[in-house]
Amino acid sequence: MAACALSIAIAQEGEVRRSVVIQWARERPEGAVTVTGGRLSSAREGPSRLDLNVEGSEARYGPGAAIVTAGAAKNPFSFFLRDVRRERPIYIPEYGVVVTEGGDSRSYHEIVEAIRARGLATKLERIASEPEESFEEAAANTRELKCQTWLGLGRDVRIFAIGERLDWIQPRFHGYEVPLPENDGKPLRYNFLMGRGWGSGDDIVRRLDGGVLPILEGRLVDDDVTYTLTAFAGLETNALKPESVRGTHFLVADGYGRGHMFTPEQQRLHDRLREPEMNQPEETVLYLRITADNPSAVPRYAFFKDVAPAGAPYDFDGGAGFSLYKTGRVFAAARLNGKPLREEEVAVELEPGESAVFEVYVPHRPISRDRAERLIQVPFDQARAACRRYWRAKLENTSRIHLPEKRIDEMVRAGLLHLDLVTYGLEPDQTLTSTIGVYSAIGSESSPIIQFMDSMGRHDVARRALAYFLDKQHDDGFIQNFGNYMLETGAALWSIGEHYRYTRDAEWARRMMPKLLKSCEYLRQWRARNLREDLRGKGYGMLDGKTADPEDPFHSFMLNGYAYLGLSRVAEISRDIDPGQAAQWSDEAEALKRDIRTAFFDVMGRSPVIPLANGTWCPTAPPWVEYRGPLALFADGGKWYTHGAMVSRDSLLGPIYLVFQEVLDPAEPASGFLLDFHNDLMTRRNAAFSQPYYSRHPIAHLRRGEVKAFLKAYYNTVASLADRETYTFWEHYFGASPHKTHEEGWFLMDTRWMLYMERGAGLDFLPGVPRRYLEDGNRIELTNVATYFGPASLAVQSRLSEGRVTATIECPGDRKPRFVEVRLPHPMARKALWVKGGAYNPETERVRVEPFDGRADIVLGFEQPLE
Repeated sequence: MAACALSIAIAQEGEVRRSVVIQWARERPEGAVTVTGGRLSSAREGPSRLDLNVEGSEARYGPGAAIVTAGAAKNPFSFFLRDVRRERPIYIPEYGVVVTEGGDSRSYHEIVEAIRARGLATKLERIASEPEESFEEAAANTRELKCQTWLGLGRDVRIFAIGERLDWIQPRFHGYEVPLPENDGKPLRYNFLMGRGWGSGDDIVRRLDGGVLPILEGRLVDDDVTYTLTAFAGLETNALKPESVRGTHFLVADGYGRGHMFTPEQQRLHDRLREPEMNQPEETVLYLRITADNPSAVPRYAFFKDVAPAGAPYDFDGGAGFSLYKTGRVFAAARLNGKPLREEEVAVELEPGESAVFEVYVPHRPISRDRAERLIQVPFDQARAACRRYWRAKLENTSRIHLPEKRIDEMVRAGLLHLDLVTYGLEPDQTLTSTIGVYSAIGSESSPIIQFMDSMGRHDVARRALAYFLDKQHDDGFIQNFGNYMLETGAALWSIGEHYRYTRDAEWARRMMPKLLKSCEYLRQWRARNLREDLRGKGYGMLDGKTADPEDPFHSFMLNGYAYLGLSRVAEISRDIDPGQAAQWSDEAEALKRDIRTAFFDVMGRSPVIPLANGTWCPTAPPWVEYRGPLALFADGGKWYTHGAMVSRDSLLGPIYLVFQEVLDPAEPASGFLLDFHNDLMTRRNAAFSQPYYSRHPIAHLRRGEVKAFLKAYYNTVASLADRETYTFWEHYFGASPHKTHEEGWFLMDTRWMLYMERGAGLDFLPGVPRRYLEDGNRIELTNVATYFGPASLAVQSRLSEGRVTATIECPGDRKPRFVEVRLPHPMARKALWVKGGAYNPETERVRVEPFDGRADIVLGFEQPLE
């Protein structure tokens, strides 16, 4: 390695002179040594080593610390001068290199042996050696969050929120609380009470109807009296059924999403539509019933407090059971034991075994007395039955998944309905906006929502949700709907490409193609502005711009990875629809990919390595090209704290996206480096900080076959971010948006990939399921799930008491995969003794069927069959 010096900077804490030895296991590569934050005084070369004298700062923190870069055509790396210690040599096993102090006479192999002799393990290695993670284990070791519950109809922006303690109701226009003229145009929250109130503790349990439907059930035990609550959304006059739900125009609904963005033309259309859209002939209604039971042997009192607005004057009509504003409009109609509620606050004596039933109907906005009189006549049970039929019908029209883990089984179906509940637009066939928590739709954050709908066979809903991004496309092809984010164009094109992979809907794609090409041209011109020689090593050929909330207008890897995905998917569609366009967009995508990879490997070589828990050191990379190493190490200074964590930018918007975005192959060493330093520096129990579902490391683990690491992330993230009773997700660990369907969407997609995942020309079933799913008597069923190869079904039955597991796979369409594999892991990690219907790989525990003719019947035997 030829040595050269680069002298930079004045040390913060004074300069020191250090003697440094770099030793390789084999021949020393050719390259140059450079130093930032110091200078290279001298260098002596040997066949497999370099002896350096370096002067520079050893500042313990902040910018200015000397960084030494061992440049080479292959495997360049950098390290902080302060990290060079004889007692803790820098060892990068993948590169076959160690760095130690100048007085260290040990050979490369002696140093390596000393490090290995310590018997240490990385955090990921420890996960691989431990038992598989479970929800129960994760729940016992993570925070428990409770979240308000949103209830609505789907398509209609008029929804309700109910508090975690079951004591308040908040009408919402999606992201905003409903303003009322009776409160000077400000929103009001309605408080109510069952039981005696706040005490030394709560005994409250909440659940969805059947664990799945958006009908909230709650139970409060207040000494000897048990209160049971049921709440759901319905219509004021019409029975709730699909044809009764009109919905809200997507652009009006979009205006109620926080952070939404409109072009001037879109704003004018929104303003013209808003008033008629928001003044429909009937309101949505929150139907609520509380039943108080006395199971004790003596009389007890049940307490109820009627719905009342917090902070606004109102009247109560005990003859009708109506609560009214001074304008005469009714905001609640209540009855007790079938008769109008006479008093707002009541104590009802219950004999042993007796019950009292309190019912209150809350229109989304106050209504006239005449309408309230009609509303109160609606039988609660009738309205609930209609609500159940309505939501069950939505599930009937989807793919079906049955899992032996009840919680996850319920969360798949509940999650699909949670996504549907806040997907707004006019029925039956108009554009939809797939909103995310309190926010408007975003090309990136809406992608898992739409793709899970596609995965579950809801192609019509997915197609209508994708239309949102093309309907709102700017004249120049740019797609931007939220918070000045600049990554939506590529992300939206990717989701459109995924929809085409699922459906092969050529007619639809042909209609969309002019807009797709317009967006591709926008990306090409954006990229062309960065094809400048002065950007070599600084983002040459890469897009620059803000990726998410932080104002970071750099050449970020996440932004560019989505652009690559979008361009490559449009090129793929073009091969079927417009072959003349396919080559140029394929070439553009591949050129972008090359420039991303060039920039990534260059900056990884310039970024300081960090220590791992097993005594080895790992290369790192920043979120964007204009920095060195993780921002959280402050090698180039700056203030990078955001969203409740020091590592948010590095983890949630960082280079690990490149594995997910198909720029890096999961199997290449760089992907392993990203996972290692991310896990070591930026996770707890392999779950990311702050807004953990923004980190896409779980799917990277799964694509690499690292099932235990995947499950560690999968369970610890869902256990700590989702409400364990109602399955509603928060946005962040510190709260922020409730009902955050972006987070829920990624959970659902991670579950989908755990159960089935396309792999080239084949289909891989159960690549990430826990071993306990195959315990004796358990059953796994996937019925008509959507894949790139058309609908597919899987039925697995564990009969380990009989020494076998059976699996049936069907993929009857004309796009069937060339091969299928099904992973059937024994609960005790035993290897099968025989197989019928395919080839068994004991290392991967997979059975492969190739060629696949559309059906496979597999039997995996763990005992020798009787003669």
